Amino acid sequence: MDMESYVQKLRERKAIAAGNEKNIESQHRKGRLTARERIDLLFDPDSFTEIDTLVQPRYESYMGGKSSRYGDGVVTGFGAINGRRVFVAAQDAAVMGGSLGEMHSNKIVKAMRMALKYGCPFIAMNDSGGARIQEGVDSLAGYARIFDANCEASGVIPQISIIMGPCAGGAVYSPALTDFVFMTEQSYMFITGPNVVRSVMQENVSQEDLGGGLIHSKESGVSHFLAKDDRECLLRVRELLSYLPSNNQDDPPYVKPMDDPDRRCPELEHIVPTDSHKPYDVRKVISSVVDDGRFLEVHALWAENMVVGFARMNGWVVGIIANQPMVLAGTIDIKASIKTAHFIRICDAYNVPIITLQDVPGFLPGTHQEYGGIIRNGARMIYAYSEATVPKLMIILRKSYGGAYCVMSSKGLRGDLLYAWPNAEIAVMGAEGAVNILFNAEVKAAEDPAARRSELIDDYQEKFNNPYVAAARGLIDDVIEPRDTRRILIRALEVTLSKRERHVPKKHGISPM
Repeated sequence: MDMESYVQKLRERKAIAAGNEKNIESQHRKGRLTARERIDLLFDPDSFTEIDTLVQPRYESYMGGKSSRYGDGVVTGFGAINGRRVFVAAQDAAVMGGSLGEMHSNKIVKAMRMALKYGCPFIAMNDSGGARIQEGVDSLAGYARIFDANCEASGVIPQISIIMGPCAGGAVYSPALTDFVFMTEQSYMFITGPNVVRSVMQENVSQEDLGGGLIHSKESGVSHFLAKDDRECLLRVRELLSYLPSNNQDDPPYVKPMDDPDRRCPELEHIVPTDSHKPYDVRKVISSVVDDGRFLEVHALWAENMVVGFARMNGWVVGIIANQPMVLAGTIDIKASIKTAHFIRICDAYNVPIITLQDVPGFLPGTHQEYGGIIRNGARMIYAYSEATVPKLMIILRKSYGGAYCVMSSKGLRGDLLYAWPNAEIAVMGAEGAVNILFNAEVKAAEDPAARRSELIDDYQEKFNNPYVAAARGLIDDVIEPRDTRRILIRALEVTLSKRERHVPKKHGISPM
């Protein structure tokens, strides 16, 4: 044969790997793109290089003896996103339903280990009917190898999972081991038996009932981001990567700022009411102080009493953690503790400084929280703050009461530079509650109990419940005007970027789980 014939046979094989038109049309009818269409949208134009294109399933007998199933239902390779190298494994539902067999899993693990070796982020696009039943235990062993690769890469390179169709059974644990999970409204995740999987695939059972994108974004917290469709989802993945370094040895991408680092924010004095009982949206505070008002919120629909996400301050990437007074008064509950601890560890792993905006009346009380493990989960957040060696800055916007003061980037947890607004209340509890406990008998015995109570509250406020007591003890570094928040945070950030801190040598700590 001449070279042209060889090239033609190669092209025929690669065309088979791309899937047949019937399966592609079926994917489009479901409102989903194919693996290669998704890759084209995710990566910079003409930057993607596929690897293992011609891999075939180990076992062919169940396919009637055919030996032309190239690609084995997953597309792997590398390309550029915003000019930086990224590896990907995209399950292709248009080829054997994207089911996972031995060679399918080998392709994924190979791409993951290459990403780890070369210090590049790894993205997994999940769209699969699950383990390939015909391959039995080889499929299950494949999942285990993927889980192990997830664990080895954890904290070394960013790992992002995108759920763009079904993700069922043991397959759900790989996304759960990654740093961030994206879901589309058409996707779903669940752990269940094959009969229920079959019912869902045949549309006899509601996907939403078993774990659609909204359920996992709002109720379980498995999903960090929810997107309307594939296109929106992939654009948001690109945005997230713009805040993350390629690996734990690099710094996050610096972007030359357009926003003035000395810009004052007088609007803050109106956004946050001085009356500590009145709610406000802390997102408005965040938008006011960060560069160009741009904030990428993580877990926006879950544990909404705590707001976390990425922004920039004078071009430097920062992680923001803030109590949300509009939800549960900004108290810390089980979900908020888990959400915050996870985000802190992400920031610490990838060299992202942490800014905490505190306005917290305490931990959420109640037997439901106690029985659910608020002690254990609250300790998880403490551990994460203490363990973090990145710069830790904090502003007390209004309230900072009791144990909640201790656990959120306090000096005791090695917070670097801490500030408070002049209206801040820093104490074991609010003045009213303290007076009720300390002076209950005196108030009752007074000629005018209401007047005496008011007098005692004012006295407690003056002596204990203000930022100047903490400033006098060196527990905060300064009391600042709200309008100066942005420029003071930027100055604090830039002096702490050179921070170097190490823990006592050990194999690893034992974080509360």
